[in-house]
Amino acid sequence: MIEITNLTKSYNGKTKAVDSINLSIDRGEIFGFLGPNGAGKTTTLKMITGIIDIDGGQVKINGVDNQKNPIDAKKQFGYVPDSPDMFLRLKGIEYINFMADIYDVPTDERKGKIEKLAKVFDMNSALGDQIQSYSHGMRQKIVIMGALIHDPEVWILDEPLTGLDPKSSFSLKEMMRQHADSGKTVFFSTHVLEVAEKICDRVAIINKGKILFCGTIEEMREHFKANESLEKMFLELTEDE
Repeated sequence: MIEITNLTKSYNGKTKAVDSINLSIDRGEIFGFLGPNGAGKTTTLKMITGIIDIDGGQVKINGVDNQKNPIDAKKQFGYVPDSPDMFLRLKGIEYINFMADIYDVPTDERKGKIEKLAKVFDMNSALGDQIQSYSHGMRQKIVIMGALIHDPEVWILDEPLTGLDPKSSFSLKEMMRQHADSGKTVFFSTHVLEVAEKICDRVAIINKGKILFCGTIEEMREHFKANESLEKMFLELTEDE
């Protein structure tokens, strides 16, 4: 569960990238965070995860305040950033073991988890290679594997499907659904509206740092009093901002 209260971030003391937003992402749901590029999605996720400082407001992950108890808060989630270009000199298996070390995954449990994730994402043959030799899609896969190696209760994913091949994309969406159906939390950002329409239980639309809508797709359709496509509704929400 993620509770966001009056979350605010400004740059240069003037430009509000995130403007006092409030959201509650429950256990057992896939929550989509929608918005055009530059809307404030990544800034919000980086404040939730503690990567950048919060100017104002509060974030709690499973009841743990990420400013008062940052280490305990970080133990609650797995995070996939918006760029997979990191630790490029490590081999894939070294990166996975590094992430497992950070989250205290017992050695006797790792092998099975790594094998399972590598099979899902078709990465077995690449684990011995350096990440810098990977394609963008392979780097995305290894970062996802690293984020999930400790079986986090909360998944925070920033554009997680970008660069994935169709099979891996389908597998990840299935995993997201299974994770939520087991009573856990998935919070992911996307600008691919069709994805949100198909898999999200609820969505929020952000533009220029403000939440313009939060609810189910059905509620959004009712809001516009017409059975229109999500894309058309999305454009209508953001065009005048």
